[in-house]
Amino acid sequence: MFTDIGPLEIVALIILAVLVFGPDKLPKLIQDASRTIRKIREFSDSAKADIRSELGPEFKDFEFEDLNPKTFIRKQLDSDELGLKEIRNGFDLKKEMAEVTDAVHGRESESSEGSDSASGTGGGRVDMAKKDSGLDMDKKPEKAAPADPPPFDADAT
Repeated sequence: MFTDIGPLEIVALIILAVLVFGPDKLPKLIQDASRTIRKIREFSDSAKADIRSELGPEFKDFEFEDLNPKTFIRKQLDSDELGLKEIRNGFDLKKEMAEVTDAVHGRESESSEGSDSASGTGGGRVDMAKKDSGLDMDKKPEKAAPADPPPFDADAT
């Protein structure tokens, strides 16, 4: 419950409690506080038991900690019914970022050079380092020969 309180802070709280309440009232105050905490725990446990009994036998393994969204998501991801660990392990962020950086700077990465030369395409990358100095901006661009339209993808629309 108080995992972020250090030993020096606990000593400071004890000294403060002795100064505020006095050494004669402090034991009775500690007893009252512990009794109150015990009653709250008993009330909480009885409420949980009542809820479990009302839900029925199909929810006998129901845990109230699962109502916390972080705990619920962590529990669902740990079960790995969807194969998310395989996807997570197959994704290399450093490699992807290096490829994007190389594409932006106009360089070819080592992994894409082999695949691009083998397939015969540039992979849709634009080489920004190469500039055509013979380009005349006053000329109107010539129309390219009509090519086959790209394939229709019903899922993309």
